[in-house]
Amino acid sequence: MTNILIIFNKLITLVCKIFRKNGSVFPASIILKIKPDILGKIKYPKYVIGITGSSGKGSTTSLVAHILETNGYKVVWNKSGSNVLNGTATLILNHCNFITRKLKADVLLLEMDESYIKETFKKSTLTHLLVTNITRDQPARNGNPEVILNKIINSIDEKTHLILNADDSLVNKLTLKHQGRITTYGINKTAYSITKPYSQNLDGAYCPVCYKKLKYRYYHYGHLGDYKCSCGYKRNLDYVGKQVNLNKQTMIIENKKIHLNNNVFFAAYYTLAAYTLCKEINLNEEQLLNALNVNIIPSKRLKTIMFDNREVVMIESKNENNLSYLQSLKYINQYPKNKTIILGFENVSRRYKYNDVSWLYDVDFNILDTKNVDRIFCIGRFRFDVAARLINSGIDPDELILVDDINRITTLLKENSSGKIFTMVCFDMTEILKNIFLNAEEGDHNEN
Repeated sequence: MTNILIIFNKLITLVCKIFRKNGSVFPASIILKIKPDILGKIKYPKYVIGITGSSGKGSTTSLVAHILETNGYKVVWNKSGSNVLNGTATLILNHCNFITRKLKADVLLLEMDESYIKETFKKSTLTHLLVTNITRDQPARNGNPEVILNKIINSIDEKTHLILNADDSLVNKLTLKHQGRITTYGINKTAYSITKPYSQNLDGAYCPVCYKKLKYRYYHYGHLGDYKCSCGYKRNLDYVGKQVNLNKQTMIIENKKIHLNNNVFFAAYYTLAAYTLCKEINLNEEQLLNALNVNIIPSKRLKTIMFDNREVVMIESKNENNLSYLQSLKYINQYPKNKTIILGFENVSRRYKYNDVSWLYDVDFNILDTKNVDRIFCIGRFRFDVAARLINSGIDPDELILVDDINRITTLLKENSSGKIFTMVCFDMTEILKNIFLNAEEGDHNEN
């Protein structure tokens, strides 16, 4: 039966491609109804690696895949970003030999939703699990960070090697619960570190052992930093990132200068995470430096195009994650000259129908209340909610333009704004905006 279903999965995927439908999730939704335990029948390679966390798992997975492929490993990984059960199962079955049921790869590398690890694999399947961070993320689905932590620890056993971002006081709690091998990473104090939290809405402010308030020497962002408690709870680092320089896009790891493929601080985290994981599966220094410093992978979350002789920087930011969203806002805020910003989303989530926008009130939008922000355009079905939150943060209502018809945004931008354009929207709207800008630019060229 398993062999036949592997063929069936491949055929459904092929049909989806022929009809230009997204076949990254649908095939396994059928297969798993017929045989729910089919993933337990597959013969996996030596390394089965999961990467999870509230944010940063996609960028980390891409970089790990790049490092491994650059060094000759055959890697099966979810490039499409489908990180829940049906997407993972479709990927695995499509890369299996239908006779031997063996996955045709040296490494199975998976970006994984924290809530679906247990549903996807038996506890002993993952050889390595990297956890990037834990924050309030999709609260309508995930509840609070403690719920997510418990889901992670209940999804694995002592055979799984944990790779943990110990700068996260919540993630570091896993060191108290996991009975298997653990490797940690973190970043020392940098020029960008702060001694007081940027936001008052911290997720990991209290010790998970004795529940006293943690004392921080410094914060990188959110609750990530160097902390300790009088009971002895603190971070202990195996791999340390130092001397982060966002202008030069470099950092130091194990006394070697490493290139960052983006000039944002979380690039230092996903680079250090990828380095740590690959070193722990026995890649050597030369292999790592070649992949990170020579064969450089471009950032997937920043796209730049031109419109009306103005640069448009397109940032994809995840909804329902206040920490991730704030980091994107801070990136925009770093640009010192005149700028126009486009914010909004069509759907709160692609996974459920709860229209919960409470997370907007955990984001400090007041950082956009500066003289060099010319206009803020609010787009999408929730544009009124975004505008209300901006006004609540002290943004002048006269700076806001609500766009009822997104197809008119290029005209509105030409008539009502100036400076460099930053778009910060969820994944579903990035491609729509990009096509609108490119079509408008092409139309202008044709007229000339």
